[in-house]
Amino acid sequence: HVQLVESGGGSVQTGESLRLSCAGSGYRYSTATKAWFRQAPGKEREGVAAIWPGDTRKYYADSVKGRFTISQDHPKNTVYLQMNNLKPEDTAMYYCAAVCTGRAPVAANFVYWGQGTQVTVS
Repeated sequence: HVQLVESGGGSVQTGESLRLSCAGSGYRYSTATKAWFRQAPGKEREGVAAIWPGDTRKYYADSVKGRFTISQDHPKNTVYLQMNNLKPEDTAMYYCAAVCTGRAPVAANFVYWGQGTQVTVS
């Protein structure tokens, strides 16, 4: 039984920071690509960041480059998204995803999803 449990969301002011966590279980964590996506009301789900096994590669959306950092802790089977200098346009539900079946870290290629954690920036 695969589980991805996100935490760390909340309401902050512009310019503040949050760190999201995603604890995973039930799948081969060490060999899986993981990612963070977000979806704002009325908008499509978009990829925010992705991290490949062994940290061999990281991807960031242009809108978050220089502000967000994705990382992972293998012993804890946990992926993090450090979000600095948050802006109102970062407001969205943030989802953790794991196990990418394709070369591109797009939503359609990910098998497992968490329930999401809300981030609100005002």
